[in-house]
Amino acid sequence: MKPTNETYQELQYAFDKFNTLLFDGQLPSCLLTLQREKASVGYFSSNRFANQSGQFAHEIAMNPSYFAIVPLIEVMQTLVHEMVHLWQFCFGQAARGRYHNAQWADKMESIGLMPSSTGAPGGARTGDRMADYAISGGRFLQACSELLTGQFKISWYDRFPPERAVQSAAYVYSFMHGSTFEGVPQDAVQLPAIVAGERARLEIKPGQTALNSICHVKKPTRQKYQCTCENAVWGKPNLLIRCEECREIFEVIE
Repeated sequence: MKPTNETYQELQYAFDKFNTLLFDGQLPSCLLTLQREKASVGYFSSNRFANQSGQFAHEIAMNPSYFAIVPLIEVMQTLVHEMVHLWQFCFGQAARGRYHNAQWADKMESIGLMPSSTGAPGGARTGDRMADYAISGGRFLQACSELLTGQFKISWYDRFPPERAVQSAAYVYSFMHGSTFEGVPQDAVQLPAIVAGERARLEIKPGQTALNSICHVKKPTRQKYQCTCENAVWGKPNLLIRCEECREIFEVIE
């Protein structure tokens, strides 16, 4: 058992498959990483890495906190979303900062993903923080059908997803439930079984909406606090304590 090899081989296989089927093999190789960014399910960073020969590599990061609590097809949507950023950097005109412009939105739609600020129909096509949903009969679902019917899987997942990730998963699944993904295996669009962890547990029943999805989060018995000078302490929830060095109130951090 080699979890590192398994994890990155699976992600690389998916990247290569989508590169062939959705981007005509145009995308350059990049470095796929796992990053637990609090407010992101994934991101693209241009020329983030370099080697001793002076070569550069772009980065596509995936947040493993979501691997066990959203359907596999949603993980693949995140990967392709970031691949479009890679395409735009190499062949288009990337927007400033984190803004998703019209060129990015048009490319997303052309490969079968509809940009949406809410992740559901009716959301804005452009903006700083963007999600997307699969277009029925579109190229993304066709590519997923080919990828996921080949026994593809993500073998390893985070057992203890943070509360933010669990709540996001409840929101995502409520919109996905009942959708038709023709040709895609049902286990790729069903909520995966997750290992009950010490921090969070997700329960969603068919037919629920985002507003009434049941999201149970086990209350912590201890929390970590940090001040502006980066002193850190652990204590019970809802403590009000002040640092003697910087005189600032300690704030809760994840």
